[in-house]
Amino acid sequence: MLLTIDIGNTNTVLGLYDGESLVHSWRVKTDARSTADELHALYRALLIDAPQISGISACSTVPAALRELRLMISNYWTGIPCVIVEPGVKTGVSVVTDNPKEVGSDRIVNTLAAFHQFGGPCIVVDFGTSTNIDVVSDKGEFLGGALAPGVEISLDALASRAAQLRTVELTRPRAAIGKNTVEALQSGLLFGFAGQVDGLVTRIIAELGGSVAAVVATGGLASFIVPESSTITHHEPELTLNGLRLLFDRVQAQ
Repeated sequence: MLLTIDIGNTNTVLGLYDGESLVHSWRVKTDARSTADELHALYRALLIDAPQISGISACSTVPAALRELRLMISNYWTGIPCVIVEPGVKTGVSVVTDNPKEVGSDRIVNTLAAFHQFGGPCIVVDFGTSTNIDVVSDKGEFLGGALAPGVEISLDALASRAAQLRTVELTRPRAAIGKNTVEALQSGLLFGFAGQVDGLVTRIIAELGGSVAAVVATGGLASFIVPESSTITHHEPELTLNGLRLLFDRVQAQ
């Protein structure tokens, strides 16, 4: 069994693969203060009924968590083939940006998975702590993209800075015209972020020549926005995990 680990700023997503099939996945909060021992205790609790792990593929946007993940693997899972996405790993994805080293490993993995599944050019919209819009060329290159504050941190920032506003449940309001504060906030978040994504995607498609193979949504909050978007064509919740699986197979083959 291959264990894939995607450590994000807010959540960590783990996936267990049997060949190409995702057997199970888990989503837990990311705590940059967790030690290697604490990570191992958590992961082993999740995997208690799982078959033996035969490989690990991981990426992280949190440096402190990545450091402890390395230590955990070296202390508890020695001898197991392991791939961690970092500079020097041959991902097969060319990064065509001004400074390739500043591109998050999750964006590289998403590029690999999206191009493998849909071809290119294509666009990946990752709804997480930030909203990442990544552009993949017709050759599978990472061309760049756009970054914006994510839905939840935008809501938290608004609630903390405006005395009469508060956090609300992320759900669809009755209409775009909110009749109360809660519905007004929900309208602004849902329809506002969908409009933001559609506007950016439309501009990017025009810059790419007018057409793309797919616009793929992923990330923990994708299901909240996707139904209201007019440009997103596919929803792939496990895109990053699939990319980690593909990368592991690629590195092992090398």
